[in-house]
Amino acid sequence: MLPSLFISHGSPMLALNKTPAHAFLRGLGKRLSPKAVIVVSAHWESTALKVSVSAKPETIHDFGGFPKALFDCRYPAPGDPELAERLARLLDAEQVERGLDHGAWVPLSLMFPDANVPVVSLSLPVRWSNAALVTLGERLSVLRDESILVVGSGSLTHNLYEIMPPDSPMPLWVDSFAQWVKARLSNGDREALLDWESAPHARQNHPTPEHFQPLLVAMGAGGEATQLHHSVEHGVLAMDVYQFV
Repeated sequence: MLPSLFISHGSPMLALNKTPAHAFLRGLGKRLSPKAVIVVSAHWESTALKVSVSAKPETIHDFGGFPKALFDCRYPAPGDPELAERLARLLDAEQVERGLDHGAWVPLSLMFPDANVPVVSLSLPVRWSNAALVTLGERLSVLRDESILVVGSGSLTHNLYEIMPPDSPMPLWVDSFAQWVKARLSNGDREALLDWESAPHARQNHPTPEHFQPLLVAMGAGGEATQLHHSVEHGVLAMDVYQFV
């Protein structure tokens, strides 16, 4: 059975910059052989739950102000309409045509650079409660038995108003929140994580919740949590990766 994963994708430049997180994701993909990937990205927010049935999802460059080399990146992984339609029935989700936003293609292009693993995008229903997002993950968990990888892509911390130079140290208010999450995940304290907004400096690390919410989906889809990677970029972007088995 494959784990479910929470991946911090940080800046879109993760695709090009040879940071510790970049190197880790390169290695992580070599340890996994999924039949397909279901990805819930912070960058596809919706009210109702949606699933992309695109057979050939385009690479969406949903950002600005970055070098041309980043806009030249393409990730031509195929979709899986049959799996998407199955998800729509399983989850009562609306079927739409949509490409891969950078929360999906940036980490997946590092993990599976040959673009030969089918990818199905599932939207992030941001008005759902934390408990409902965990339940969504639980409903996806059955697919792990079929070598389908469930990925929540967000960022453990994500306050772009406080962004710093690339190699800046992590401030205390970022480290405090990251350590709180690690401790609760390590102890299996899901009740505390359902109230993560009450954690130390939660609002400062997440002025809006969409980059934390994919962790709840990944948590629901798996069991015991293990931190696979920790690093920091731009001071305020904790690049943690967790697996749930």
